[in-house]
Order: sequence, then C-alpha cells, then structure tokens
Amino acid sequence: MKKLLVVGLMMSNFVFAQKAKDTLVVREFDGSTGPVRKQKPAPLSKKGQMFVFYGWNRAAYSNSDIHFSGNGYDFQLNNVTAQDRPTKFGIVYFDPSWFTVTQYNFRIGYFIKDNLALVLGIDHMKYVMDQNQTVNFKGHISDPEYAAMVQNGQVNLADEKFLTFEHTDGLNYENLGLEKYKNLIHKKNIDLVWSYGAGIGFMFPKSNVKLFGNERSDRFHVAGMGTDIRSSLNLVFWKNWMLRVEGKAGYINMWDIKTTLNNKPDKARQDFVFGQVLAGIGYTFNTKKYK
Repeated sequence: MKKLLVVGLMMSNFVFAQKAKDTLVVREFDGSTGPVRKQKPAPLSKKGQMFVFYGWNRAAYSNSDIHFSGNGYDFQLNNVTAQDRPTKFGIVYFDPSWFTVTQYNFRIGYFIKDNLALVLGIDHMKYVMDQNQTVNFKGHISDPEYAAMVQNGQVNLADEKFLTFEHTDGLNYENLGLEKYKNLIHKKNIDLVWSYGAGIGFMFPKSNVKLFGNERSDRFHVAGMGTDIRSSLNLVFWKNWMLRVEGKAGYINMWDIKTTLNNKPDKARQDFVFGQVLAGIGYTFNTKKYK
C-alpha cells in the first residue's frame, strides 16, 4: 500500500503543478463588425475535448510470492513465474462478440484543462502461472496427500495436482488516470501528440484457480488495487481519427484472491510489478462548436 500512496502523491503533484491556460480564442480582424470567430483547436489539446480508444496489449510480470490460507493450510510459494496468454491473431480481434477473448484496452478521456485529460480505462490482461516449475515452499498443510508433495522445502507444480493458478478472464485493471499531452507535429491533416501520466484503480479479476483437487474457482471478484505510470504517442489524422501506441509500467497488490468456491476462509494474496505495451485506434472530437 506504500507504493500506492507514493503514486497518489505523484499524481497530486502532477495535477497541481500545471500552469493555468485559457482555452484558445483567436481573434481575427477582417474589417467587418461581425462576431469574433473561434478557431478550431488542434486535437488532443484543449479543455472540453474528448476521445475514445480501443486496442490490444501484451504484458509481462515479475516473479511473485503467492500466499495461500484456508482450513487446514497456510503456506507460501516463493518466486513464482507467470506469463500472459495472447490470442493468435485473427477475426477474433475484430468480432465484437469475442472481444473479451483478447487482451484488450479501452479508454475514454475528457480534457479537464488545456493539455490535461482525465482518463477512465479498462486493461484486460491475462496472467498464467507457469505450470512447469518447482518453487520453494514455506508453511504447513494438514492433508497428508498434498503435504507429501512437498520435498526438501520445494513443490513441483508440473502435474497440476497441487495447483493451477490463472487470472485469464482476466487480470482486469479498472483505472482512473491523469494524462498530460504535448503536440509534437501539427500539419493540415496530421498531428503527432505525446502524452504521459499516471493512474490508480482496483483489480477485478476472474481468477481460475484449482487448489488441492477442489472444484475450480472461476468468478469475478474485487481482489485488490493497482497503480501505473504510462506514456503514449498518438498519430491523429483528418483531425479526428487516432492511432495510439502506449507503454505502461505498474504495481498490483491483490490481497483477496478467491481460490475455492468457499467464500471463507480460502483465499490467496500476491503482489507484483507489470509492464504492458498496447496499440489500437481511437476517435477524438470537440464538445464545443467552432465555426
């Protein structure tokens, strides 16, 4: 939770360090006495603008210690490795009825100040524990069958009898962020805009866990919190359509992962660092009318 607090303070500084800028009004004098015209601003730059975005990601995770507790057991598996699980490219990436199968990202942003956007996002990542690994074990298990699988302080997970552990539908990070934007190239029909920012949110995974031969736990649940820093390049063409490439790094702490169908007391907890690269397409528009 200390890391979440640090990022919160960083975001506060990020907001209050901004210089106030008024929405651009260009006054043109053409000799007439008609009303002053407002010039249409560059995309991703002015208060009142919005954008929506949809894309896909690849993710990587640090090793983590996973602590399991429940009736008759309390133990920790140390230095567990895991990977994401990207879907093979095909029609599934474009068929709306299958959109949750892929590792997707959704964003909706609103510029609360010039060059500063408040962004609501969903990051649908997938986390799969590597099955073919032997990990260090610390703790106790009362069931002799599974206790016997621990040899010399280690347990081999390869045969799946001891544990399978995934967040594959998925490792859902529901987040709210602040992003600062800077226009790098401004041409007639092309803009290149760089952004950077930070976010914080809660974890809402659907964890697929099978522990000690119990029926698989497979349900959505608020399991913890996450935070991140991010940066993106946005290519805007014809003033509205945008292509985005974004890099992100963050920290996830889940202290209430459901491991069996028993609501209490079976659960797990883990924390880890993640990295993510995403790309996709979006649309930006003005909420104010310009002549």
